Amino acid sequence: MSRLRLLLYPFSLIYGLVTYIRNWLYDLNLLRSYEIPVKSIVIGNLSMGGTGKTPHAQYLAKLLKDELSTALLSRGYNRSTKGVIEVKPEHSALEVGDEPLLYKRNFRDEVTVVVAEKREAGVKFILNEHPETSLIILDDAFQHRAVKAGFNILLTEFKRPYFKDFVVPAGNLREWRCGKDRADVLIVTKCPEDIAPETRKKYMRKLKF
Repeated sequence: MSRLRLLLYPFSLIYGLVTYIRNWLYDLNLLRSYEIPVKSIVIGNLSMGGTGKTPHAQYLAKLLKDELSTALLSRGYNRSTKGVIEVKPEHSALEVGDEPLLYKRNFRDEVTVVVAEKREAGVKFILNEHPETSLIILDDAFQHRAVKAGFNILLTEFKRPYFKDFVVPAGNLREWRCGKDRADVLIVTKCPEDIAPETRKKYMRKLKF
């Protein structure tokens, strides 16, 4: 750990404690979670930054859209707007965010795309405006405990795995590594093509999943 990150270590302990207590309250049902009433999949990670959530969300939508009436729900990072918005191809990235606009322009009318800071409001909007929806894919909502999805997919990058990281600001994790236990599936992204079997085994042991 660098000297700067070492200095930030006490702040990470405080932040980590806050997130731990918050998750604990959700686990005890002392904080309310809205249970999504249709099939739903969350794609997320423990760390800040990109681990491949966008291509994975897009892949799942492409895979399932012909079998299930599918919607993609995202926060819409770095957009200039607020609230719930159904994304249209003519929107700009400034209005709805880069990734949601990419989803919509790729899928057009095959997939409903909605942005909302509050995922519960976004889910209810989708089900109200598109009652035929039978699957909602939530992009980057692993820490959004105010909604409860039916299936949780956690991503971690091969070269920057959570087991080598620490909670912000000393590291890049949004919560303690034990948050991985909420996931149903763990996917290691951006892997090299030629991983030796023994290296793979050691890596899997370190994941502790």
